[in-house]
Amino acid sequence: MRAPVGGLFRHVLDLAAEQASRGHEVGILADSNASDRLTDERFAAVAPMLRLGITRVPMSRKPGVGDLAAARVTFGLARRLEVDVLHGHGAKGGAYARLAARALKVAGLPVASFYTPHGGSLNFQPGTLEGTVYLKLEKLLSRWTDGLIFESAYAHRVYGERIGIGSVAARVIPNGLQPNDFAPHLPNADAADVLFIGELRQLKGVDVLLEALARVDARLPVTAVIVGSGPDEAALKALAVRLGLGHRVTFPGAMPAARAFPLGRVLAVPSRAESFPYVVLEAGAAGIPLVATNVGGIPEIVEGTGVALVPAGDVGALAEAIRAVIADPAQAVALARRLRARVETMFTVEGMTDSVLAFYGERMHALPAKRFGTVPIAVEQSRPARSR
Repeated sequence: MRAPVGGLFRHVLDLAAEQASRGHEVGILADSNASDRLTDERFAAVAPMLRLGITRVPMSRKPGVGDLAAARVTFGLARRLEVDVLHGHGAKGGAYARLAARALKVAGLPVASFYTPHGGSLNFQPGTLEGTVYLKLEKLLSRWTDGLIFESAYAHRVYGERIGIGSVAARVIPNGLQPNDFAPHLPNADAADVLFIGELRQLKGVDVLLEALARVDARLPVTAVIVGSGPDEAALKALAVRLGLGHRVTFPGAMPAARAFPLGRVLAVPSRAESFPYVVLEAGAAGIPLVATNVGGIPEIVEGTGVALVPAGDVGALAEAIRAVIADPAQAVALARRLRARVETMFTVEGMTDSVLAFYGERMHALPAKRFGTVPIAVEQSRPARSR
């Protein structure tokens, strides 16, 4: 993976730790540019479990000559460690994993390559220059992919429409949560009315949330806490001041969702686009009332619970949804409990890992038998896989 931030980072850490706990030899390769205290703490916590270690190398957000160096590192590391599986997460991770796997196969080492987009290139619109470049690169790389894993049916559909699944084997395997994620939501006595948790950038719709809060505030004074950091942080703080919300909205910085949940009574997810956001799963597990946009895999998470979703970018609809939840907290809590029951049944790390390992095994045995032999390699495999 490239940047160790957000839901993608959590997914990789959870999957790697669970695979390692089952006896598999696992390692992580990630960008060395993106690093902060929280990132370092998370890597330090999982490092003792990863027998193939954690490797950090520079990886740029945009395509460039540095990608060749990162791909070479991936190839060299995979060859030295004799890995069975290269699983790329996000656009850059997917590119490095598949390029390295292709080179290893040319060298006679049939490594199985897997790719989970996590949004990534799928967030770029067809017809734009940037979107055209990224989607063409995805089509090129798809021919060197042994297995595609999507965390939502939405991502699977969009990938099929914009890139094409073709003959590549694909699975929808939703993100999962740990048992400790199901601690009940207990807001602080001074908790804000509305809470946002996420990266502070245009895609996450924080500007739409602030505009909606200004409308709500005109009739029903509200407070909000915006948890996170990102490239648009300064602009969003300035917008809050311009909207007259400077005294009601605070920006405490980034922190884990579990630590942030007590700061608010209702979680707002105003994203313009998402894949399968962990923060919605985590809110469901905690039982915190939710107001979210109808994008990506969010409808798949709340399906059948009665939780209402609003159109992305619609300030008026978001304001009305926030106002309704604040006005009827008992109904909001009842819906949150229904969502919690669904999340607890459908979305667990154990189930996610079962499915991923089974898919690894299936695709590994579609490769030449020179490397893997004839013993089935799946969830209950006799020789744990070496995965990076």
